[in-house]
Amino acid sequence: MANSLLPIETVSLQFHDSKYDVQLKNYFLPDEQLNFTGQPIDNIDKCKSEADRHAVVILNNNDVAGFFVLHGWEGVQEYSNNVDAILLRAYSVDANFQGKGIASQSLKLLPAFVKANFPEKNEIILAVNHKNISAQHVYKKGGFIDKGFRAMGRKGELFILHLNLD
Repeated sequence: MANSLLPIETVSLQFHDSKYDVQLKNYFLPDEQLNFTGQPIDNIDKCKSEADRHAVVILNNNDVAGFFVLHGWEGVQEYSNNVDAILLRAYSVDANFQGKGIASQSLKLLPAFVKANFPEKNEIILAVNHKNISAQHVYKKGGFIDKGFRAMGRKGELFILHLNLD
C-alpha cells in the first residue's frame, strides 16, 4: 500500500506588492482579533504615506496568509529608547490560515528577514495588549522576551516584548 505524501507548505515573508491586494482585500479576521489589530489594507495605506513603515505579507506557498508592518524609529520611540530597534506592529494571520503553524513559522523567519533588509537593526520590539493572551503566547514561543516594560495603549495596558538580533 502506497503512502500518501502531504504537500509541504512553504511559509515566506515578502515586502508588500500590489499583486497581493486582491487577496488582502478578502483578508478575514474575527471581531475579537480586530479589537487588537487592524486590517492589512488600512495599514498599507499608512505605509504608503510614511516612509518609515514597511508592509510585509506572510505567504503560505503563494497565498497571503498573514501580514505585519515593520516600523522604524517613529514607532519604536513610543516603547523603547533603542534607536537600533524596529517595531513589529499590526501582526495578524488570516482566520482561514490560523492553527496551521504559520504564525510560528513566520516569527522564526522574522530575524533573518529584518537582518537582511535592515542590517543596522539589533532588536525587534512589539507591543501586545495585556488581554491578548493568544498573541502573547505566539510571540513568546517565537522567541520574544518580556523584560517587564509596559505602556498604555488605546485599549489598555501593553506588554512590550523584545527579540535581540545580535
